[in-house]
Amino acid sequence: MTAVRPHAEDQYAEELALLAAADDRPRPPGWRLSPQAVVTYLLGDGTKVTPKYVGPRRLIEVAVSTLATDRALLLLGVPGTAKTWVSEHLAAAISGDSTLLVQGTAGTAEEAIRYGWNYARLLAEGPTEAALVPSPVMRAMQRGSIVRVEELTRVPSDVQDALITTLSEKTLPVPELNTEVPAQRGFNLIATANDRDRGVNELSSALRRRFNTVVLPVPASADEEVEIVARRVAQLGRALELPEVPAALDEIRRVVTVFRELRGGLTEDGRTKLKSPTATLSPAEAISVVTNGMALAAHFGDGRLRAADVAAGIVGAVVKDPVSDRVVWREYLETVVRERPDWSDFYRAARDA
Repeated sequence: MTAVRPHAEDQYAEELALLAAADDRPRPPGWRLSPQAVVTYLLGDGTKVTPKYVGPRRLIEVAVSTLATDRALLLLGVPGTAKTWVSEHLAAAISGDSTLLVQGTAGTAEEAIRYGWNYARLLAEGPTEAALVPSPVMRAMQRGSIVRVEELTRVPSDVQDALITTLSEKTLPVPELNTEVPAQRGFNLIATANDRDRGVNELSSALRRRFNTVVLPVPASADEEVEIVARRVAQLGRALELPEVPAALDEIRRVVTVFRELRGGLTEDGRTKLKSPTATLSPAEAISVVTNGMALAAHFGDGRLRAADVAAGIVGAVVKDPVSDRVVWREYLETVVRERPDWSDFYRAARDA
């Protein structure tokens, strides 16, 4: 069976092997690639290594250099700025394993950060190493690997603080066994967080001091965002084995333009101020809208991506609150979209949607 979405180290195994074979720079203990090669893997080399992230090179250099020290890395940004994507590829390039993952939620328990117990064995044998169930963090410490904590600010504050000793002392005490697990060289932690969603728990100052924070921004220009969306849509189309749909950069640019204008509260020409909806309207949502449009065009259309194929997806992405967002969308549709002569097909499709 074929996985819908292979892990980064599997999907890009050839690129990682190519970089490792040509990598003659010093490597930190436990790393499979040098920091320079890790950056090349993330940003591409223009030939055989495809870019995984489009954005400022310096941000990726700071993130990689942080992981080469004893500081943990916190990737911060609004939803859809590729925090998870970057963390996965960093772990794949550095450790060859991106699967050591703690998914942060309001229900994340301390066992997910430290360790748990096999209660059947615990009752039968008492506290023993065989009864202990290591968390992804403990396994990463034992292996000397990178561990990822997604949505750290969604984790309850008291559970967050279970990381403090691990990050500062590089050890995980197990008092039930009167022992501790020391981190092997190569261990480090990448956390992601955003402060825009509901249900956010602020990090304590003690925990925040253990991280070096890198803020991933939304794409700086429309051209950059179009490039990101077009590349990811092509990758997803191949992964999902969608029927071939010719590249439609005009429709991709239209989706990106709508999202950037509503997100920024201003039209591209700077002449009209707009109300912004409650939705984030990130590049990730633009990718989803275009991919869905391609599926519509392939299975229910003539195989060519048109305005009608993306209009419904855009409306669904923008109108999250059926009251306030609908007002914002209708105002944008009538005052901006309607006045653009080359957008008449999109205006009709959006009204119908």
